[in-house]
Amino acid sequence: MKALVVYATITGNNEDVADLVTESLEDRDVDVEMTEISLADPADFEDVDICVVCPYTYDEGALPDEGMDFYEDLQEEELDGKVYGVAGSGDTFYGDDFCKAVDEFGKVLAATGATKGSENVHVNLAPAEDDVKKLDQFAAELVQKAQALND
Repeated sequence: MKALVVYATITGNNEDVADLVTESLEDRDVDVEMTEISLADPADFEDVDICVVCPYTYDEGALPDEGMDFYEDLQEEELDGKVYGVAGSGDTFYGDDFCKAVDEFGKVLAATGATKGSENVHVNLAPAEDDVKKLDQFAAELVQKAQALND
């Protein structure tokens, strides 16, 4: 089984989220590639079983600037038969806009025809101990869903 984890980060918090997801997937014998969003192409998701996006949200619900091309191009993809998950960081200071980018990427991935593998994971700033557990569960659910689709 193969996965691609695409992340955007300014402070390093979201790279930590992507690292945790990647490690958890690898612990489940998934071949994982992790790449920064400005270096990624949504078409790369066509070559994997599990598609993961780890975007940060900044300010009042803004998506990562360096990820806008990826976000727009992702809307053109058809990812039937793929499993997706979205996990990322934000700041609860922004209230209703907390982790809005995570949810926006989730909506776009759902529209590609991919199967949602797990609920979106919202991380406040840097991943804490409870977030590590949530991200491990997230990865486990993605693998279970992908295995079920491939059976």
